[in-house]
Amino acid sequence: MFSRRSCQRVLGLVASSSLVAAGPCDIYSSGGTPCVAAHSTTRALYSSYTGALYQVQRASDSAKTTISPLSAGGVANAAAQDTFCANTTCLITIIYDQSGRGNHLTQAPPGGFRGPESNGYDNLASAIGAPVTLNGQKAYGVFVSPGTGYRNDATSGIATGDGSEGMYAVLDGTHYNDACCFDYGNAETNNLDTGDAHMEAIYYGTCAVWGTGSGSGPWVMADLENGLFSGSGAGRNTADPAISYRFVTAAIKGRPSQWAIRGANAASGSFSTYYSGARPSGYNPMHEEGAIILGIGGDNSNSAQGTFYEGVMTAGYPSDATENSVQANIVAAKYATASLTSGPALTVGSSIKLQATTSGYTTRYLAHTGTTVNTQVVSSSSSTALKQQASWRVRAGLGNSACFSFESVDTAGSYIRHYNFELQVGSNDGSKQFKEDATFCPQAGLNGQGSSIRAWGYPTRYFRHYSNVGYAASNGGVQTFDATSSFNDDVSWLISTGFA
Repeated sequence: MFSRRSCQRVLGLVASSSLVAAGPCDIYSSGGTPCVAAHSTTRALYSSYTGALYQVQRASDSAKTTISPLSAGGVANAAAQDTFCANTTCLITIIYDQSGRGNHLTQAPPGGFRGPESNGYDNLASAIGAPVTLNGQKAYGVFVSPGTGYRNDATSGIATGDGSEGMYAVLDGTHYNDACCFDYGNAETNNLDTGDAHMEAIYYGTCAVWGTGSGSGPWVMADLENGLFSGSGAGRNTADPAISYRFVTAAIKGRPSQWAIRGANAASGSFSTYYSGARPSGYNPMHEEGAIILGIGGDNSNSAQGTFYEGVMTAGYPSDATENSVQANIVAAKYATASLTSGPALTVGSSIKLQATTSGYTTRYLAHTGTTVNTQVVSSSSSTALKQQASWRVRAGLGNSACFSFESVDTAGSYIRHYNFELQVGSNDGSKQFKEDATFCPQAGLNGQGSSIRAWGYPTRYFRHYSNVGYAASNGGVQTFDATSSFNDDVSWLISTGFA
């Protein structure tokens, strides 16, 4: 779009010595509403699961590998990914379904809206954009930038028609926007808007075109097609709160004539019910089609952003008690933040220069002429004006303080940002968009020298000089400046004390 089993059995499982071993899908199964799709790049969702969690593909030779848990029911083997992707870039190509039904998520094809990739497909997510830890063990989530999406239109066991279902997702509560639509759940099988009540998916963000919650958001709502709903109608439900948690558990469930929204802090505490009651007018009965989407709307609306760590869909309408036990399991997983940067350290407040490492261009430094970011030959004998144009003040990231922003030394209050993936120097207008576009995360240089500087909001994209102009470039994307030739060299910079 633009667009029961008894509670005693569930509680018994939680209270038993198998609490640590039981995964979310074990708990749902015990509650009589088994998982029919189970997706996570961070951990196994069944206590006995040892299979593949996701697949990554590296740019250097197009090789692929699968990432599995370190042990049965355990956390993903992030070290295996780090080794496989060393000195190159990697994308997440498949998110495997752990339920055994084969409901894997792959690159979303075009629908009512086309994606930015070749033939209208959506982008794939960077494999390193969303690092976290679970019980102290490193893992990676799925960082969805605008234009990124995953889908499966030929599923098994997912609710159709007015069938009953439940779903939850663990998300980054700080990564969202007001566009349509960062979803996870049930959608159309033809990638088009086929009418009201043809979807039932979790939505997270601040889109206020249809329903809203209290305050200014972000909110957990339901995308039911041609409407985001926070309650019984398309208006405001003040019982649906704005979220401020770093990690959010969002849950939606529906059955004939009834549906509910629930949410929680995924790092502590229990579920709250934001709505439980009748379906909106025109949405009873439902006409669910049974596809699964992640990061997009049912018609491939792909302007939203967010981060996904884990989620499931169930057969049947889970009880609150079952969901409460699943939330306890998520809390016990101990999601926590991990460093977004690596390589040589930067000091906030310092002045730096960035020297190209590409052979034949090592006399050139990242600079600007007016608003255009470029590379210029700079030396100790250059003019004061040029030295200032090639010097940058390190600031805490405007959009995420775990990364950095780079303020122009000669134009105070103006920062490097990407706009249409060109690097520009612009005045900070205070908007959320500017702050995010001006935030970058350094990592060890892809060519083994210095640092490569990744765009926080588009972690497939790096500072690159191409024909002596600055871009936020991806490795092998559709733009001319995304060319794979000399990519690692062009995105690696030696950082030292600034000229001015």
